[in-house]
Amino acid sequence: MRLQISAYLLALCCSSAAWAQWAIPKTTEQVQVDGQLNEALWQQASQVQLTINSWPSENTPAPVQTEALLIENGEYFYLAFLAKDPDPSQIRAYLTDRDKVWDHDLVGVKIDTYNDSKLAYQFFVNPLGVQADAIENEMTRSESDSWDAIWYSAGHATADGYQVEIAIPLRLLNFNEQLAEQNWRIELVRYYPRDLKHRLSSNRIERSNPCWICQMTPATGFAGAKQGNHLALVPSVVTGRSEQRDPASHSDWQGESDTAASLDLKWGITPDINLNATINPDFSQVEADVAQLSANDPFALFYAEKRAFFLDNQDYFSSPLDLVYTRNIASPDLGARLTGRAGQQSFAFFATDDSQTTFFVPGNLGSDVAVLAEQSKNAVLRYRYDLSADLSLGWISTLRQSDSYHNYLHGVDLKYQFTPQDKLQLQYLYADSAYPTELRDSYAGSEAGLRLAEDLSDPAFFLNFEHDDGAWFWYTELLQLDQEFRADMGYMPQTDYRKAVQGLGYNWFSSDHWWNRASLAGDWDISHNSAGELLEKELEMAAELWGPQQSYFELSLIDRDKVGPRHNADSLAIDGNTDLFNEQLLGLWLEFRPWPQLFGAVWLEAGDAIDYRNNRLASFTEIAPELGWNASTHLRIDVRHTYRGMTTGGAEIFTANLTDLRFSYQFSVQSQLRLTLIYNDLQQNPETNPGLTQQRDRSLGSQLLYSYKLNPQTLLYAGYSDNAVQDDQLTSLERDSRSVFMKFSYAFLL
Repeated sequence: MRLQISAYLLALCCSSAAWAQWAIPKTTEQVQVDGQLNEALWQQASQVQLTINSWPSENTPAPVQTEALLIENGEYFYLAFLAKDPDPSQIRAYLTDRDKVWDHDLVGVKIDTYNDSKLAYQFFVNPLGVQADAIENEMTRSESDSWDAIWYSAGHATADGYQVEIAIPLRLLNFNEQLAEQNWRIELVRYYPRDLKHRLSSNRIERSNPCWICQMTPATGFAGAKQGNHLALVPSVVTGRSEQRDPASHSDWQGESDTAASLDLKWGITPDINLNATINPDFSQVEADVAQLSANDPFALFYAEKRAFFLDNQDYFSSPLDLVYTRNIASPDLGARLTGRAGQQSFAFFATDDSQTTFFVPGNLGSDVAVLAEQSKNAVLRYRYDLSADLSLGWISTLRQSDSYHNYLHGVDLKYQFTPQDKLQLQYLYADSAYPTELRDSYAGSEAGLRLAEDLSDPAFFLNFEHDDGAWFWYTELLQLDQEFRADMGYMPQTDYRKAVQGLGYNWFSSDHWWNRASLAGDWDISHNSAGELLEKELEMAAELWGPQQSYFELSLIDRDKVGPRHNADSLAIDGNTDLFNEQLLGLWLEFRPWPQLFGAVWLEAGDAIDYRNNRLASFTEIAPELGWNASTHLRIDVRHTYRGMTTGGAEIFTANLTDLRFSYQFSVQSQLRLTLIYNDLQQNPETNPGLTQQRDRSLGSQLLYSYKLNPQTLLYAGYSDNAVQDDQLTSLERDSRSVFMKFSYAFLL
């Protein structure tokens, strides 16, 4: 007991030193980033111990020793980590693509360069030198690893753990270079995943304060630091050939070859203002999207953005509602984006053209996706003014226009942090839209046709109040989207509804082996359309438990009164035009890691749900297992399968099966070969689906992709993909498309 008390007092002493302001020393030397730490300058570096186990424990002594070294030379911020481990054979590190290491052993740094607790850069490295970087946004309480920066790292195994070297170019970071000396906030972090996934830190993190950026340690240094011109030119060439055919008629393959060049420019106009421009960009999706089932889902699916032009500094465009969904922009010829900040102000703007015009046609019971064969112009403007550390005001405009169509949206928003535990967010929007008559006529006889008109204009309103003190959490939310409101640049597939939500929950924490955290929460919500007619009323309860082997268990119960499809699609009325059904669903989510190299998870949902095609209540089942296996240091296998089915009176309505299988072989940190197979099989029973025109819909898509990434902008892709289909006219899978492609780009940093 005396030894335990002494160890704890020592940790408190060390952590108290960490709370004090750090001074980052300056050198004129450079580091060769190889993970060896043999340069003399490391002897001059500031030494920091990561003594705090900040999660899931609350500021207990760290179970292992980690030392960080910090120094800068005016061009780079250098960091080194010496991570000790009592059993190095248990270190979890594999070669993989960047940003795919969040379940590995990791060390890294978080940096708030403006010391205003709004945004933090994250740089993490696994013991083999594989990188992960992200932007943490305090306004949205989110972390996005879609940001990819060019920085340098290397890892090296040691007899008692591992060590890592990191070099972060200051040209990457936005900061106020007018200051004689920088005053940043920094947190040094080590992820130590064993039976639990421990988060070790250089500073304390209080659960009662959900703003973790606010609790980072002040650090001074970087006197006279300049960001330089920050000019990068990235030319690229894409070449390939694609072919299609009609498998039902066994026609010959028809195709074309294409080669195109493009140019991207990235320029730091000033230390705080950055310009990105692109000419003839290749906006094709090199990597296949994660497969999703759409069976019995009345709303359009969401797909994550992967294109670099839209990902850089994307957090500057964030607002309380999801108003910027750039997957709506398909194929532009030109694009420009300007982002920056000055003092308490930040701004972001982008504009592109597009060879076509794609947008959601939203409703309160479902949505469609419309495509106009017209070139469009698209722009977004976002502005925020921070009156204080607690109060922010913002403005957003999204603009889309083609020859016969436009959607203009403008709005204001506010965030106010009353206390570290209490936050208020407001947003008011107004949209003006016009859609061509021809488009409306193409949707004749459907709700989408009624939602389109030559003149639409309406407001929207959002309010959210949250309290989170680490134990108790509760929230109130109001969302009102009036009938003629449209946000065609965003992911907002639902409109003409008003929703009120009340939620309440409590967290328990424990140091017991078999559980470390538990949560019980529930919420009640009710939705009406703009005419005050009931759309949905729901009560949901959920219990969560975190335990050994990095296990997580969630049990949820839903009791929901919800209207089904309209009887008469020529009317938007709800009362007298829909049936009200009572859905009762039981959900179960389980994930665990029984061995370091194996991860498993399964989602199960069962109960009574609406059969949207036939407007009735039916028995519903969905089972979605997932498995990730690091078969070796180089080879990883991921498989996701989703089964979804409905029955009525014991007879099948439909069954849908979707399998996403991926084999990834990582030759080195830069080089990877990946095979993706996506299988989709939908079968519908004509006896329980009156008017059914197609019983079988089956497809198999494959992609073989080789990639070599010297950095996120200097890279080579080469691949082959094809797709095979089967329906009622085909007795087996037959290929209907195939393609080969290659892309090369090189970043000139000037």
